[in-house]
Amino acid sequence: MTDSKRRGRLAAASALLGGVLVLTACSGGDADAFGSGDGDTSQAKVDEAAAKKSSEAQITITPKDGSANASINNSAAVTVSKGTLTGVTMTTQDGKPVAGQLSADSKSWKPSTPLERSTTYKLAAEAKDSEGRIAHENASFTTVSPANSFIGTFTPDNGSTVGVGMPVSINFDKAISNKAAVQKGITVSSSSGQEVACHWFSANRMDCRPQDYWKEGSTVTLKLALDGVQGASGVYGVQQKTVTFHIGRNQVSYVDARTKQMKVTQDGKVVKTIPISAGSPDNKTYEGRMVVSEKFKQTRMNGATVGFTDDDGKGEYDIKDVPHAMRLTTSGTFIHGNYWGAPSVFGSANTSHGCVGLRDAKGANDPSTPAAWFYNNTLIGDVVVVQHTGDKTVSPDNGLNGWNMDWAQWKAGSAV
Repeated sequence: MTDSKRRGRLAAASALLGGVLVLTACSGGDADAFGSGDGDTSQAKVDEAAAKKSSEAQITITPKDGSANASINNSAAVTVSKGTLTGVTMTTQDGKPVAGQLSADSKSWKPSTPLERSTTYKLAAEAKDSEGRIAHENASFTTVSPANSFIGTFTPDNGSTVGVGMPVSINFDKAISNKAAVQKGITVSSSSGQEVACHWFSANRMDCRPQDYWKEGSTVTLKLALDGVQGASGVYGVQQKTVTFHIGRNQVSYVDARTKQMKVTQDGKVVKTIPISAGSPDNKTYEGRMVVSEKFKQTRMNGATVGFTDDDGKGEYDIKDVPHAMRLTTSGTFIHGNYWGAPSVFGSANTSHGCVGLRDAKGANDPSTPAAWFYNNTLIGDVVVVQHTGDKTVSPDNGLNGWNMDWAQWKAGSAV
């Protein structure tokens, strides 16, 4: 073989060897990269190595990323399995931080207070597994808007002490078509054990009461579990709270328009008799059982607001400082003090435009007057029974006056 041929073959061998070296260099120099017959591949080993380096901690954020119409009470939550939470940050879209609480075992987190409606929130969570490896998760969601939610304004107030006639009355800011679902989310119970039933007066109002007046000294509990309850198509509840109020002594007052006297009873015994002046023959006072729903030491009463006007359209009366006024109906019936009438009127003549008047002094500062005594000894929720006026019985939904409906009728108005 000539030298030139030998050199050519060596060059070819070198080129082939060089190619092999290049290929093995790109595969990391591992001969198993070509397969060893056991099914392993280089990608499988890469995946296995990556898995060994990833945290086992599994973070879950609710609601899901991108959710809309989320609850303001129960939606936002962060939990972790196979690890513990090391940090959670929640902010509004404009960066305002939201305070939260981490559980004792660092397995869950939730906001400390209810969220705002129609607000976008961002959540960022970090957790670590038993090996100290870190995991991250992020989500963003928007809470339910006012247009897609309803709330109920209720009376009486939490912690208040009221009379035995005080119903639980809830007025909803949206018409409720799914009454059964909403009613199931509301419970009213008494420490006395009395059965309580609810009655829908309209799509926006539901009242609850026992068959007879509340037992004096008892405690009534109202629970609203309406969060997420669909009240109408596309409209959901947002309230979740518990309210308690207390029942005071049993006071019921009886106004007799015929005798023009009012007998105030406590626990069935007459404690005071007060001369009154009820509605005139042309403006009779409603009959029936009425519940005191508001109290004003002084208030303005303008006849024009309740349909009593002169030919010029102005009110037949406009008294800017009516003393010791207590509302009995939504339509404007009060039991109140009267300083402008002659003292001889009380107990002898019915002269009012439909209210029940008691002798009083201008300024509402004379505690010796009958009106002042009655005002000072009356609770919101006390019952005033008006008799012998010759007028019709007050409508049960005109004020808090559902006691004018018998028990069977009352229960028939329940949706459940």
